[in-house]
Amino acid sequence: MSEEKLRKKDWYVRDIPLSECRDFICKYHYSKGCSNTRVYSHGLFKHDSDTLYGVAMWLPPTKVAAQSVNRECWQKVLSLTRLACTPDAPKNAASFLMSASIRLIKEDGRFVSLVTYADVRMGHTGAIYKATNWDYVGEMKGSPCWIDPSSGRQVARKATVSRTTKEMKDLGYECIGTFGKHKFVMHL
Repeated sequence: MSEEKLRKKDWYVRDIPLSECRDFICKYHYSKGCSNTRVYSHGLFKHDSDTLYGVAMWLPPTKVAAQSVNRECWQKVLSLTRLACTPDAPKNAASFLMSASIRLIKEDGRFVSLVTYADVRMGHTGAIYKATNWDYVGEMKGSPCWIDPSSGRQVARKATVSRTTKEMKDLGYECIGTFGKHKFVMHL
């Protein structure tokens, strides 16, 4: 991140196409990939430029995860699945992007609760979520992390169907360990 501080009046957040969001995530997010669908993909832009400086990508979580956040309205729970900024984005760009993205979701009115996770494997503590008023739930039980060694891309075990450890290995993926995640929720 740049040492420059973001001045709100110079920046804005808007919807972006999934293809633009995916390309950005593949380049700037540690996972090097994301899903083929989304509910929202928001981008961070400077008013005087068409350059994309950050993205926030939102998807419905699994039913179990959604119910753990809001049992009565689990179908109205949304998960922040990717958040990334360019290295030259101002140092508070990610929190500005996330806050503006949440405002756009609130304005749409379809969702009542949000969930996100901070990846312990990457040393993430969730400081950005705490700073933007998410509620900390605790550290979730660890799960295996799979990587495609040819690309370095993180690969989910749960695709169209859940794959077994043998299937993941047969596909050429490597398990690099078991890691927990810090869970955060926000009720809109």
